Amino acid sequence: MENLLHDDERLDDLQINGYKIIQHPDKFCFGMDAVLLSGFAKVKDGEKALDLGTGTGILPILLEAKTEGEHFSGLEIQTESVEMANRSVRLNHLEEKIDIIEGDIKNASEIFGKASMDVVTSNPPYMTNHNGLKNPNDAKAIARHELLCSLEDVVRETAAVLKPRGRCYFVHRPSRLVEIFEQMRKYKIEPKRIRLVYPYVNKEPNMVLVEGVRGGGAQLTVESPLIVYDAPGKYTDEIYEIYNLDKEDN
Repeated sequence: MENLLHDDERLDDLQINGYKIIQHPDKFCFGMDAVLLSGFAKVKDGEKALDLGTGTGILPILLEAKTEGEHFSGLEIQTESVEMANRSVRLNHLEEKIDIIEGDIKNASEIFGKASMDVVTSNPPYMTNHNGLKNPNDAKAIARHELLCSLEDVVRETAAVLKPRGRCYFVHRPSRLVEIFEQMRKYKIEPKRIRLVYPYVNKEPNMVLVEGVRGGGAQLTVESPLIVYDAPGKYTDEIYEIYNLDKEDN
């Protein structure tokens, strides 16, 4: 039997459908932003979804568990992450529902074909400043900084692979929301829904969830704030629900 877990890797329980994911503690591991995006995105029955910059495959796996989508693809440029993500797919026996492809986001429409997807998700690099990076090739640096792709690359390729009226879902920093909207409209994706994420009720937001529609009409819904913590170390009820955690056990 294939040994799917390698030395120095760990197996994390995703708390849904018995699914687990393989991660390397010294490499980039998924965070809350990916989990919150999986709760914000909608993939309907029969739809095909693509996650751009999928890392270790967390979003395709969570979306397969949480939605009625027909098929989920992930695109990732880092060979090690692709290999690890594919082992997680096999571990969860999801080979018929999920495929992880190695490739550059900037070439997504060439890899998957134009107007081929109903839904696109992405948790792109947040930071544009590369100064002070000790190792620009490090997996964490690539995931956090726009070293290999820009926000415009992500939005342009999202628009290219989406079908007309297809939907996209991003998680990013509120400080870049104007830039996100500008890029979306540049490529004919209309912002339709946003939700700001606050660490505490009395703090400033540190994440924003954005939904857009390719060729959609101009109408934006601002949803109620999503608060992460009631108190230090204590999630709000909604976060427990998104994570599929039993509040009494935590």
